[in-house]
Amino acid sequence: MGYSAQPKCPSLKEESDPSSRDPAGGEETQLDPGEPQSEQEITTLVPGEPQTEREETGSTLSIPKPMLFSYPHGLGHLRQHLHDPRSSPVWKDSSSPISPKPLGEDQASTMVGLGAWSLVGAALIILLLPRSLEQCGHILLSAPTVRLGDQVTASCIITQNCSHLGTEWRIVWKLEPELHPRERQRHLPNGTLQSTITLPHVSHSRVLLSCCLHWGNSLQILDQAELQAGYPPTAPHNLSCLMNLTTSSLICQWEPGPDTHLSTSFTLKSFKSQDKCQTQKDSIPDCVPEDGQSHCAIPRKHLQLYQNMSIWVQARNALGTSVSPKLCLAPMDVVKLEPPTLWALEPSPAVAPPQPGCLRLRWETWKPSLYIEQKCELRHQPRLGEAGWDLVSGLPARTPQYELCGLLPSTAYTLQMRCTRWRLPGHWSEWSPSLELTTAQRAPIVRLDTWWRQRQLDPQTVAVQLFWKPIALEEDSRQIQGYLVSWRPSDQAGAEPILCDTTELNCTFQLPSEAREVILKAYNTAGTSHPTRVVFLESRGPPLGRLHTTARDPHSLWVGWEPPRPQPQGYVIEWGLSPPSPNGSPMTWRMEHNGSIAGTLLQENIRPFQLYEITVTPLYQDTKGPSQHIYAYSQEMAPSHGPELHLRHIGKTWAQLEWVPEAPELGKSPLTHYTIFWTNTQDQSFSTVLNASTHSFVLHGLEPSSLYHVQLVAASQAWTANSTSLTLMTLTLEESELHILLGLFGLLVLLICLCGAAQFCCRPR
Repeated sequence: MGYSAQPKCPSLKEESDPSSRDPAGGEETQLDPGEPQSEQEITTLVPGEPQTEREETGSTLSIPKPMLFSYPHGLGHLRQHLHDPRSSPVWKDSSSPISPKPLGEDQASTMVGLGAWSLVGAALIILLLPRSLEQCGHILLSAPTVRLGDQVTASCIITQNCSHLGTEWRIVWKLEPELHPRERQRHLPNGTLQSTITLPHVSHSRVLLSCCLHWGNSLQILDQAELQAGYPPTAPHNLSCLMNLTTSSLICQWEPGPDTHLSTSFTLKSFKSQDKCQTQKDSIPDCVPEDGQSHCAIPRKHLQLYQNMSIWVQARNALGTSVSPKLCLAPMDVVKLEPPTLWALEPSPAVAPPQPGCLRLRWETWKPSLYIEQKCELRHQPRLGEAGWDLVSGLPARTPQYELCGLLPSTAYTLQMRCTRWRLPGHWSEWSPSLELTTAQRAPIVRLDTWWRQRQLDPQTVAVQLFWKPIALEEDSRQIQGYLVSWRPSDQAGAEPILCDTTELNCTFQLPSEAREVILKAYNTAGTSHPTRVVFLESRGPPLGRLHTTARDPHSLWVGWEPPRPQPQGYVIEWGLSPPSPNGSPMTWRMEHNGSIAGTLLQENIRPFQLYEITVTPLYQDTKGPSQHIYAYSQEMAPSHGPELHLRHIGKTWAQLEWVPEAPELGKSPLTHYTIFWTNTQDQSFSTVLNASTHSFVLHGLEPSSLYHVQLVAASQAWTANSTSLTLMTLTLEESELHILLGLFGLLVLLICLCGAAQFCCRPR
């Protein structure tokens, strides 16, 4: 392909010397010969024969060297500026200006000028040139589009029109911005020159190939060609269609496959058929999707809703064509309905309200689908929590109401519905917009574990503190608003007087001494639970065996016992701080209904470093055993400091120390031993371990007149604590003692000398 005006290829010198470029890029400049032109310039060779003169009848032009006509904006701009008096080309000569001579009739391109040429001279230059370099050559490609990685051969044909260029030029190939040296050139019999280049592996999807003329220090683009590379299209897959009654069109979608790196078109093709798509009856116009989309809609006017049709997708690019597997379907067999609309069924005086755990709802199907027989599905889930959807299937659309039961009472639910054709193929509609309904509340269904304490106020009155804990017998049946405690004397009839109406889990009231039971109920807006009889039992059963505790960690206590005989029905375990806290927090309690256990782990309301009182009471049929108590710490702590260390006596080589042990503290484990450390001024350390009953110790072997640092450490199984440290200095020796010591030392030396002399004299010769 040819170009009327191409940007000039940079010369070899230009690529190695960036400073030679014209920074202006758009202004005309006259360059010295041999200097590379700027990249924005187009250089045209003016034909001429060096070192010759041609004389014609009109005028003569002497061209001692080849001349360059340079215009900074290319040949196209030059032609446009021929009629612009503000623009003028620039002549270049490698040595000297051209001297005008008479022109001949056959020299159509001769010019005369010194310095800048006039507008008329510039026009004559362009109009009288033979043919521009743009018509000198053109590129031929073995294939304009190839597979990525394939080989491509390109040829640049230089025609005879460029024979006036002489011999001092050659063809250069450029691949994008890089020069490509591996070209082959040969002369053809018809006088043309052919330059061939082979690209063994095309690795880019778009490649610009340029054929340039290297003449002197300039490169001129003769022709350019764009090479495209990619892959043939793979067959589209996952073709699916659905009939949309809202838009009255058959919408098909597919997956186009991997990118081909080429312009690839997709066409949805189809035809009508009366059999199972084996033969074609009527063709259907092709459906062409918009660019970048992989779906297309066939309008209703081209469809027979109940007649089979064959559908497939064709993918095409410059390297080939592929088709997807064909679908055979009737549009109504893939119809997709719009979802219904859900409503709550309004209550009616003639109909009883729904039971707790039930919801009544109705729905309206999409009006355009009223003539289609449908079946529907309903799904529901609690609005709060992480429960999944539960599905109810097989709901007929012709009876658009339903009572949904088996739900949790007093719970908000989210409901959705979808429909499809019944007894015929079709797609499920989308799920309808959500409807939120709340089930009715029901009376509490709970078991109430109870415990009490009694205190005699006077011979006729007793104070009772009643405790209870609700245990749900069914899931989420603990919708409790309050509790009622009532008592009815045995000699009275009628309503039971209310002793307590509370939302707490305990109640204090007074009863006559002869009262033996009360009634406890839980209630909410739907009613009350079954009554729980609380019988005040007497302690006539056998007691527990040995009671013991163990601190498992700072927040739990294990309490164990030896089960009595006969085996009780259960146990009541109570625990709380001892002594009770000033805020009067109640005891924590728990009922164990398994009478065979021999212990339990207490984890509720247990804090570290606290003393707890634990009470265990066995429960029997119609009676109870005596309560037993034990005290335990959840975790023992170290004392704030150890005992204070004192110096009782000191000598020249010894020191007597004593200390007073700390009084035992609640929540702190007893001492097991002491450790005494002492260090002299030379950083020599010594230590000794003493049992916990020792309250004094004597340090022996000290140096006279020496300083010592002493420290006492008290320890138990759980902690260690440092006492106060003590610094002491031993006594110095007196002068008389020094004389005695010196005399003894001298006597010792004399004895050693005498013994040595005697041994020497008595030795046999």
